[in-house]
Order: sequence, then C-alpha cells, then structure tokens
Amino acid sequence: MQYGAAAEQAWYMPAMPVTLAAETAAERVERLASESAVVVFSVSSCCMCHAVKHLFCGMGVHPTVHELDLDPRGLELERALADLLGCAVPGGAAPVVPVVFIGGKLVGAMDRVMAAHINGSLVPLLKEAGALWL
Repeated sequence: MQYGAAAEQAWYMPAMPVTLAAETAAERVERLASESAVVVFSVSSCCMCHAVKHLFCGMGVHPTVHELDLDPRGLELERALADLLGCAVPGGAAPVVPVVFIGGKLVGAMDRVMAAHINGSLVPLLKEAGALWL
C-alpha cells in the first residue's frame, strides 16, 4: 500500500491546529493555587509576606511562593487576588498580599492564616493537603 504526501503530512501534523486561549489573571491564580499543597502569593519586599513564609518554613512546610513584583503580570494577579478576597483595588492603603492557598483552597491573607495558626486549625489543613506529615 502506498502513502501519498498528504498522508505522510497528516501523520506528522495534527489534524486541527492547536490554539491556546489567553489565560485570564483569575484563571492563572486558580491554576497556580492548585499546583502545590501550599501556595503563597507574595511581594518580595513585604514584611508580612516574609513572616507568613517564615511561619510555614518553621513548621516544616515549604510553600510554593509566587512573587508578584517579579512577575510581568503581577499587577493583574494582585487585582484578581483582591477580587477573591473582596478587597478594594490594589494600590489602596491596605496591601493585598500575602494571600495563601492550602490544598487549592483560599485560606486568605495574613490575618486568616495567623488566626488559623492560633486557634489550631492550620495544622489539620496542612495535613489534609499533604503538606505536613506529623
């Protein structure tokens, strides 16, 4: 059986061209948040971001950290995070970061993380997400 040039091309090329839709900031936040057990959206110069990262590392948890000030689309991501938190638009008096996701679920900003740590609900969340084994 002979194969023509068209058949050979069909073998090497996909039948339909693959088109990648532009990912919105909210979709990107959702995707990044679900890729690791613990995800922190941060700004590298933020002291509260440093504190929450230090808290997790001190517990033996190593979060995936996305530094928004180092990301070309960081401002868009910060706006999407502000929407998730129900905050005003970034650039206001209160910073949006740090924002923490555990097991792909939004925990919240620093106040929520610290409240969960103090009331004892943080460790079970980390265990359930597979970030902590003790």
